[in-house]
Amino acid sequence: MDMGEHETLGSFTKSNKNLLKKYLQTRLEIFKLSSIRVVSKIMGYLVWLLISTILFFLIAIFAGLTLGFWLSKLLSSYVLGFGIVLICMLALFGFLAMFRKILFVNPFIKMIIARIAKELDIVKKEHLDK
Repeated sequence: MDMGEHETLGSFTKSNKNLLKKYLQTRLEIFKLSSIRVVSKIMGYLVWLLISTILFFLIAIFAGLTLGFWLSKLLSSYVLGFGIVLICMLALFGFLAMFRKILFVNPFIKMIIARIAKELDIVKKEHLDK
């Protein structure tokens, strides 16, 4: 290497330093915005999941009350009617607790991973199209 190559590389670096700095700042800003987009969609999904869970519990409560009163009328005993409903709800709760990973945790994790991957693919495609 002779001295001319070092000067050329040095002058090239100095002349393009601002351009490189702006490019890196732009890429960082795009990454931040993409991350915000993914996180906001996941948070929206979590809020929807929370609202759905609350509505499910409200439906379960009112269905339990309705079934309890109906069984109480059939059996002519509030204790028997609501006791049977309580046993059914405890059995349902036990079933859901035993199979929570299979029914809720694993599908939820897979869904979140799939959504993140889909969002990242969309972001990659948008960047490649530019």
